[in-house]
Amino acid sequence: MEENFIMQFLNWLASFETKELVAAASCIGAGLAMIAGIGPGIGQGFAAGKGAEAVSVNEKASKQTTMVMLLGAAVAETSGILALVVALILLYGNPLMSTEGVSIIIAASAIGAGLSMIAGIGPGIGQGYAAGKSTESVGRRPKLQSSVVRTMFLGQAVAQTTGIYALIIALVLMFANPLIKMVM
Repeated sequence: MEENFIMQFLNWLASFETKELVAAASCIGAGLAMIAGIGPGIGQGFAAGKGAEAVSVNEKASKQTTMVMLLGAAVAETSGILALVVALILLYGNPLMSTEGVSIIIAASAIGAGLSMIAGIGPGIGQGYAAGKSTESVGRRPKLQSSVVRTMFLGQAVAQTTGIYALIIALVLMFANPLIKMVM
């Protein structure tokens, strides 16, 4: 019975024009990509909370604390920005729309490109955590601001790698999908 449903579903999908199917899948993919915004939201909230906490502990260091919090939160936003880029490409400059061939592979590529960007949740949370802890540290010891910020940026750069990997997969799915060439 399950197999019958799957075949009916695939036949139903095949009844659409390729461009309609790809456009619909692109909309789904764009929406899925934006799920990555969860990570930066959590991470930036954590950094802001730690910033407020640090200022309450050492009001004299509020300038340095706020600077570290803002710098760290800005870096934590990068995975959300990468997801936004993929969503905008899917909606406004989708190279898959002009691709001819097996529509289900092209549609799945659009959805997969959006899904891959969900990996941005991790870097957003991790970078925000680093920003929060760095902000907290500068609040306690403002004279160490440059060392703390340098270490924070290095850690955040490493944390961003999974977001970059997701971006690469999304771009490959949209611009250079090897599966399309295999079936044609």
